[in-house]
Amino acid sequence: MSLSGAVLCAASAFADSASRPKGVEPPTRVVSMNLCTDQLAMIVAAPGQLHSVSYLAIDPRGSAMAEEAKAYEINRGLAEEIYLMQPDLVIADSFSKRATIDMLERLGIPVAVFDPAYGLDEVRDLMREMGEVLSREDAAQALIEDFDRRLNVLRAQTKRRPSAALYYANGYTSGDRTLAGQILVAAGFENAAVEAGFASGGFLPLEVLAMLEPEALIVGQRYPGKSRSEEILDHPVVQTLRADHVSGAITDRDWVCGTPHVLRAIEKLGGLREEVLAD
Repeated sequence: MSLSGAVLCAASAFADSASRPKGVEPPTRVVSMNLCTDQLAMIVAAPGQLHSVSYLAIDPRGSAMAEEAKAYEINRGLAEEIYLMQPDLVIADSFSKRATIDMLERLGIPVAVFDPAYGLDEVRDLMREMGEVLSREDAAQALIEDFDRRLNVLRAQTKRRPSAALYYANGYTSGDRTLAGQILVAAGFENAAVEAGFASGGFLPLEVLAMLEPEALIVGQRYPGKSRSEEILDHPVVQTLRADHVSGAITDRDWVCGTPHVLRAIEKLGGLREEVLAD
């Protein structure tokens, strides 16, 4: 088999299983092109192994590792720029630009494609898979053990779980079959959206939110500028619920990706739960 054929076979294996086949040398020049894989790679990679992360990684509004990301070359997920970086592995996720992934694979560059995390168990899975891709299995296992230890400490042991609703722009909510929903439960809340039939999330009408009367309302972080999608957060129903109940704003960077940083979100919500119970 030619060298290019061997590389393409390796790329296919990475995309299917996000693991490195036996006998293939560990990558030494890795490029990540997605916010969540950026952070996983920064956490797991050996010094000097990760070359570039996406431009989203340096935006503190969405990245939990914005400062750390400044140490790497930045990419915008374009096949041409990534190819010129001469990586021996590119890491993407299933929401990354498909055209870029296809082009890189045609150019003979292996691409590992990760699925996003839809629950806390998948945070462990992603760290393990990143360890396999980067030949950093021991480092990943240590991170998983630390994650489990800290999560067990944070999981709320409470006789009463107050109800809470997650409410974002456009009236979107997250149920228990989502990463955000599981963060809420781990912090000791009952997700009011599940009671309303939104176990997987969806657009929660204001009327339903008002009838649920959650004990805590947790809204999304607002961004600079004016967005019509965020106007619903100024509606009198939402403002009344926030005035009459304990409310808190989500720090999006701690919630958005399946990394150990979700523990910070759980810790902050634990403090909010104590406020509700003391009210």
